[in-house]
Amino acid sequence: MTITAILLPVFVQVALIFVLMIGMGRSRIGHLRRGDVAIGEIALNNGSWPTRTQQISNAYGNQFELPVLFLILVALAIITRKADLVFVVMSWIFVVTRLVHAFVHVTSNKVQQRFMVFLIGALILALMWIMFAMRIIAAEAGI
Repeated sequence: MTITAILLPVFVQVALIFVLMIGMGRSRIGHLRRGDVAIGEIALNNGSWPTRTQQISNAYGNQFELPVLFLILVALAIITRKADLVFVVMSWIFVVTRLVHAFVHVTSNKVQQRFMVFLIGALILALMWIMFAMRIIAAEAGI
């Protein structure tokens, strides 16, 4: 696999993080300028933001949980040369689940839908880690 093919899902994941960050910033600045919230209300309590802004903020924060394990895995797979077509396809599936998860989070925020998409992504990522570990162990054992 080429480095570009391996990294393209990472680029999309990183773009999602920046889109959510910009959306969160715009929403927060807008509420502050309109006086919907006061600095004192949000200085120590992010829960004081209006619902929509909190949804975007939560979706942004979620990108520093499970996706961190994905980003680490991609880096390790590149270093060890263990990224193949299956790895890249699974990477895309994981990133698509993150896109859908973020979309649900900032729109309807239906927890059941959001959880199902999260669970699919988490299972894909767990399987990716298991496969990676097995490849490393097999290579060390000469299998």
